[in-house]
Amino acid sequence: MADQLDAYEETKMPLLDHLIELRQRLLYMVLAILILFFGCYYVAEDIYGFLVQPLADIMDETGRDRRMIFTAMHEAFFTYIKVGFFAAIFLAFPFISMQLWMFIAPGLYKHEKKAFLPFLIATPILFFMGGALVYYYVLPVAWKFFLSFESAGGAGAMPVQLEAKVNEYLSLVMRLIFAFGICFELPVVMTLLGRVGLATSKGMAEKRKYAIVMAFVAAAILTPPDPISQIGLALPTILLYEISIISVRLIEKKRKEEAGEDDEDMDEDDDEDDDEDDDEGEDEADLEFPDEADSFDTSKSPDDK
Repeated sequence: MADQLDAYEETKMPLLDHLIELRQRLLYMVLAILILFFGCYYVAEDIYGFLVQPLADIMDETGRDRRMIFTAMHEAFFTYIKVGFFAAIFLAFPFISMQLWMFIAPGLYKHEKKAFLPFLIATPILFFMGGALVYYYVLPVAWKFFLSFESAGGAGAMPVQLEAKVNEYLSLVMRLIFAFGICFELPVVMTLLGRVGLATSKGMAEKRKYAIVMAFVAAAILTPPDPISQIGLALPTILLYEISIISVRLIEKKRKEEAGEDDEDMDEDDDEDDDEDDDEGEDEADLEFPDEADSFDTSKSPDDK
């Protein structure tokens, strides 16, 4: 422990150096996002076509006209800018995570780096899983639900048809993707809290009913006002909460095993110290009380005299 503290003192940086390092990392992040933004804006129309594909497929199945509209002169232009910006952040996320790691890692011990690195890897993977769930499952089901309210009209009734706007569609899709992506980070957050001792598996299990209520409340806030997307977000969140409990329980089990090994090592060290003390005591006793044969000279016989 003393060696680690000495090494930390030697590598410790002043506050100004930390701020300079942080500025450099933030500059790299901004440059990466800007470079990717220009590239993504160049193909923004294709990216938007990919995002609108679930709606287009459903319209093909039902025989509806494949059309989207914009009602402002600048709406399509700014929509493509948003597409390029969102896509740039999405693609730059691994690079941003790497820059954050390079800023934080020098201040961590070796065992802390090993403990933190898996969470850094799991964060983008879970976020992408949440986005994939939205695109391949939630969007098709939700769009079918919304399109079911169309009516062809008839005698004395006006037809009710969908005229989707490009800006509103993008805002809705990105809201769902980010909502699911953030909720899928729940195991990472709870596991980190469990590692630092701010959450326990027992406490999380006891508060399960409150977590279920909060999952549906969060789903109602983050998703459109329809039961399909709300249930589609609430159920995975509850499942991820159960996974978080298991993860925290495994961390607690590992911590107890390490604590037991440390206790055994301490007991062995104490036994070795006791043995050394006993050996030193015997040596001191030998020095203080020499053998009688060595302390008394043998008496000479009268003949020798």
